[in-house]
Amino acid sequence: MDTHVPDWHLLRAFLAVVREGSLSGAARTLATTQPTMGRQIAALETSLGVKLFTRSIDGLSPTEAGLRLIPSAEAMAAAAETAWRLASGKADEARGTVRITASEVIGGEVLPPILAGFHALYPQITVELVLSNRNEDLLRGDADVAVRMVRPSQVALVAKRIGKIDAGLYAHQHYLKAHPIPLCLHDLHQHALIGYDRNPAHSRMIEMMGVPLTHAMFAFRSDSDLAQLAALRAGFGIGASQLGIAKRDRNLVPILHNELLFSMDVWVAIHPDMRNDRRIRLMFDYLVRELTHYARTSHHKV
Repeated sequence: MDTHVPDWHLLRAFLAVVREGSLSGAARTLATTQPTMGRQIAALETSLGVKLFTRSIDGLSPTEAGLRLIPSAEAMAAAAETAWRLASGKADEARGTVRITASEVIGGEVLPPILAGFHALYPQITVELVLSNRNEDLLRGDADVAVRMVRPSQVALVAKRIGKIDAGLYAHQHYLKAHPIPLCLHDLHQHALIGYDRNPAHSRMIEMMGVPLTHAMFAFRSDSDLAQLAALRAGFGIGASQLGIAKRDRNLVPILHNELLFSMDVWVAIHPDMRNDRRIRLMFDYLVRELTHYARTSHHKV
């Protein structure tokens, strides 16, 4: 064994202190005691020969050496989680844990009923769902299955294109009782619009679509897609929704769909080493089938 490699328990303690900002908070997270956390941090600093934290009025802050250690410690944490998931069930058994990553809207609005159906069929498989608009790294082991709105950039992944999902503008009936339905894109200037806050990706997408909207026009701003959808349902103003989601609510009225719609590809991907693991393959095939059905309901018919 390489004595220069720190014990994983010490690195786990280090990450807990980074995330919680104190020994007491880290101790609660790891179900241990504050003195134990202090000894583990001291042992790690001795092993590495550097100081990892400094004290301030806000708690413990990583030093420059501590900041350099964070990415490696997080990679080891992801690897440890992957190893646990793999060890939680045999490759040919329908039991264990499957970790899925998906965008906020897909994960929060589309997947829950799908995963409920999966759980009814395979109750021995535990599901972990990560909602993030950031593409998790399947090759590094951040997740087992990914549902993505863009084609996976990592060519080694096993990926299946589901189809296209359309999205357009909607307004709630309550909002339209007090405001006229816009008849053209220019009329949007007279309405309360729901849109992005600081995320430049949203701005670039609007520019690529050639839509005459600017950040200043949004009366409700949030970079959370779920928050925007909640504001739309609350009758705040006009905002975007996937067609398949909006069709579930009779109070949501389509706005200018003949002039403005945008489409997104949907992909389901897994790590190539996972394709023969039964529980992960069961989840992959189930998501492909159910999301294909969802995509059909989320497509604009002229």
